[in-house]
Amino acid sequence: MATSSRYTEAIGRRKTATARVRITPAKSTSMEVNGMDAKEYFPLAIMMKTAYEALEALGATYAVTAKVSGGGKKAQAESIRLGISRAMIELVPEQRKDLKVRGFLKRDPRSRERKKFGLKGARRAPQWSKR
Repeated sequence: MATSSRYTEAIGRRKTATARVRITPAKSTSMEVNGMDAKEYFPLAIMMKTAYEALEALGATYAVTAKVSGGGKKAQAESIRLGISRAMIELVPEQRKDLKVRGFLKRDPRSRERKKFGLKGARRAPQWSKR
């Protein structure tokens, strides 16, 4: 997490999705994800809403640039939200309480359980046959 005069950078993660987020003060809020406009990148409006939630909660106007990899689109949107929240705290530490109450600073550690040998999946055993 680095801070410079131009932008503030932070990392957000969820499941296997990782987002490197840079926020820059701007006159109006905009978001670019992997070189595309966020409206093009996210197929559903609810994912757009999730990614923008941290900015809307504080009424802040920033230009957001995110590089996202891994996971699905929903996990990527949530990792962007976490990255934005962490970057906002670096800029304005007083806003930490607002973001924490809304749950935007909590990293969701849940991920897929690995498959074990001798089993069909993580826990699914082969079908048992009496004869």
